[in-house]
Amino acid sequence: MLENKFKTNLINEIEAMLPGCMIFHLDGNEVQGIPDLLILYKDKWAALEGKKSARASHRPNQDYYVELMNDMSFASFVYPENKEEVLDGLQHTFRTRRTSRLSKCK
Repeated sequence: MLENKFKTNLINEIEAMLPGCMIFHLDGNEVQGIPDLLILYKDKWAALEGKKSARASHRPNQDYYVELMNDMSFASFVYPENKEEVLDGLQHTFRTRRTSRLSKCK
């Protein structure tokens, strides 16, 4: 599968999984190695670097930025072989917080 087709399908899956999210394509030419996609959802964010396969080469600084951004929130390389695992991690990261419930004692 071509990388662009994979990313288009990935974006469609994320939008279906996280209704109302915003997904932006980042410019790797502006900051060399910055991940391809920035995903904003409610009060959280994530970054994904799409690859056509697990064996695809990494460009300079990509490993650095994915690791740095993963320490801040959630970031990952994503390719067909790990897509489901990454989407599970993304969903876990964006899990909505539950409000605490206080029991009413009399």
